Amino acid sequence: MKAIVMTAVGNPEVLQTREIPIPELPDESHCLVRLAAASVNPLDCRIRRLNMFHPNYFPAVLGCDGAGVVERAGSECTRFKPGDEVYFFNGGLGGAQGGTYAQYTVVHEAYLARKPTGSSMQEAAALPLVLITAWEALVFRAEIEPGQRVLVHGGAGGVGHIAVQLARFLRARVAATVGSDDKAAFVRSLGAELAIDYTEQNFVAEIKTWTEREGADVVLDTVGGETFLRSIDALRIYGRLITLLSTPIDLAHVNKARGRNLIIGYEGMVSPAAMGNHRARLAQTRILEQGARLVEQGKLKVTVGEVLPLERASDAHEQVETGHTQGKIVLEIP
Repeated sequence: MKAIVMTAVGNPEVLQTREIPIPELPDESHCLVRLAAASVNPLDCRIRRLNMFHPNYFPAVLGCDGAGVVERAGSECTRFKPGDEVYFFNGGLGGAQGGTYAQYTVVHEAYLARKPTGSSMQEAAALPLVLITAWEALVFRAEIEPGQRVLVHGGAGGVGHIAVQLARFLRARVAATVGSDDKAAFVRSLGAELAIDYTEQNFVAEIKTWTEREGADVVLDTVGGETFLRSIDALRIYGRLITLLSTPIDLAHVNKARGRNLIIGYEGMVSPAAMGNHRARLAQTRILEQGARLVEQGKLKVTVGEVLPLERASDAHEQVETGHTQGKIVLEIP
């Protein structure tokens, strides 16, 4: 089969097109999936640059998000059969379990969900990581409630644009930071009532005005660094700051957060897969199933900014690493 493999740690050019064997089912609880599309995430780029999960394994097939058709189902599979359209988050961490930058992959049946009816394969492939991340951050970590005021940093990005919609579905009021007028219009179309252009506006001041000096109930940080630190000042007392990234927090900021009685939470949806936690991964499958229903009901839509052929995976990585994409970049698999 055709696949894009990571041949070394480094820049996007380490991703090369190769012919490799179609993977075998490791046991009869797995399915062989013929992939139609895979999305490219910042996680893929970090693995390519750092190879933090399996540092001695080469070559490796990256890509965690995928959508396709079940080609073969093991004899113990009861939920799916050949011909079923599925989408999923699986593999792609740089180890022996291959990812989705390939024509075929194997997935434990428990981690598959039915592709949302009416969605294209490209749209379905774009959804798993960002949906699970936004859901775990807002529902499990932030525990947002109707009427609460939520600030989403990077509201036009992959996770951000799903988080804006999910927060609105949960009946929260939403503000989002963006980097251009086009992105401001985009997040407003998703339900954000306030779009803050971080290149020209002070988001802390804008949030204070929006909340009548009280501060946001929840901040979802998809940016990190100084944005994370400044977000402490944008929160109300007893607020919650959920971040997807490592935090450069020092004692002064710890004390400031402590003085406000803030809850600081970390969200890394890849942890269950990296740690082999089957129970936690089953919970993520439930999120995919619920997300599919929201898509089918017209309450959630993933935006695919660009579709590239599989052979251009390195170009996709370059675009993702700019940090200025709107929605998701997806690879179409022949």
